[in-house]
Amino acid sequence: MAPCGGQNKDFRVTEDDKSTAKPKTGFFRRIFGRKETPEPEPEKVEIEPAAPAELVEEYLPAEAEPLKAEPETPSSEPALFEAPPIELPPIEPAAFEPVLPEPVSPEFVSPEFVLPEPEPISPEPVAFEPEPEAALPAPSAPPPRRSWWTRLRDGLSRSSTSIGTGLKEIFTKRKLDAAMLEDLEDVLIRADLGVATATRITEAVGKGRYDKDVDVDEVKAVLATEVERVLTPYAVPLALDLSKKPYVILVVGVNGSGKTTTIGKLAAQFSQQGLNVMLAAGDTFRAAAIEQLRIWGERLNCPVVTREQGSDAAGLAFDAIKSAREQGADILMMDTAGRLQNRAELMAELEKIIRVMKKLDPEAPHAVLLVLDATVGQNAISQVEIFGRIAGVTGLVMTKLDGTARGGILVAIAEKFRLPIHFIGVGEGADDLEAFAARDFARAIAGIEH
Repeated sequence: MAPCGGQNKDFRVTEDDKSTAKPKTGFFRRIFGRKETPEPEPEKVEIEPAAPAELVEEYLPAEAEPLKAEPETPSSEPALFEAPPIELPPIEPAAFEPVLPEPVSPEFVSPEFVLPEPEPISPEPVAFEPEPEAALPAPSAPPPRRSWWTRLRDGLSRSSTSIGTGLKEIFTKRKLDAAMLEDLEDVLIRADLGVATATRITEAVGKGRYDKDVDVDEVKAVLATEVERVLTPYAVPLALDLSKKPYVILVVGVNGSGKTTTIGKLAAQFSQQGLNVMLAAGDTFRAAAIEQLRIWGERLNCPVVTREQGSDAAGLAFDAIKSAREQGADILMMDTAGRLQNRAELMAELEKIIRVMKKLDPEAPHAVLLVLDATVGQNAISQVEIFGRIAGVTGLVMTKLDGTARGGILVAIAEKFRLPIHFIGVGEGADDLEAFAARDFARAIAGIEH
């Protein structure tokens, strides 16, 4: 059967046809008219045979020296080789004979090489003298103990500075008038001296000085005089009636006023006077207060009556009076738990303690000391009022005067309640609690040198 097209041709390609055949194109190239670029055929490189040696020599210049082979660089690594084995003759054991040096004739020895004969060592030990030690500096002498006046003045410095600053702002080189007197009264009231005392001082300053020049130091002198006049009747030392054994002192006050510390300081003073003192830890609510009073007792060699925390304080008071009688104590000082003056149930407990004491001694307690914290200011007035009515306060102790600018509250309390002021404190030391002196306090708070 003839192929399609009706022609019977032989489609075998000869070698001549290959050389003249056109390169084939792809399908898309035939349609879009783009032709593939034929890859170039590699060029045939004909390798010529090497020229004979004589022809090479013919083309070398005559002056050229023959090429010399470069010396090989010795390698840094040693050449590895195997040494032939060495055969050693067998060693026969021989007898060992030591070779001694020949004696040297004395004439051949130089005198400078003759060793001297060693000196005999003395059996006695050689005494070595120790180097003198550097002289130690002499211990510095303790600072001299400051007087009570110095400590009081420094303790009241905040109160005196507050008052003095206010006075300097008022009296500034102008004549005294009503406005200046009003400002003076305000300064004294802010210092907690009380309205009555402030009015009295203002009137004293204005008397005979109106419309005149007034100096600040002159006003301070008037202030000190009036304060001393108010306090003098109430500066009363604590009187101990030692005919009553034991002389019972009950210490009361609010939380944090310093009752336990005050008891320790007073016990130290009484012990220095040769009195037998017994302490009773009536603050059964605080374990720290019990331990603190026990430490004071060990330090002062004073017996301390204690009970477990949470025990009945009235029962402890009963045991303490009995123990003081049995041991012949001169003074019994009893601590109490701090209580706010507005807590009725706590104040009722204080009444119970006093009732139990009176069962053993109708006159006990012989003294009830109210410890006041000067930093509370006007709140101290209500404390004196409530404790005085419930416990029958017989005297006051003002503490922490060195930590406030309201030291004048003591003047207001004295004028209102007319209670004896036994002691004041201006520090934490045992000797920072002293008997109250009206003149010293007045001059210290006014900022006047003693």
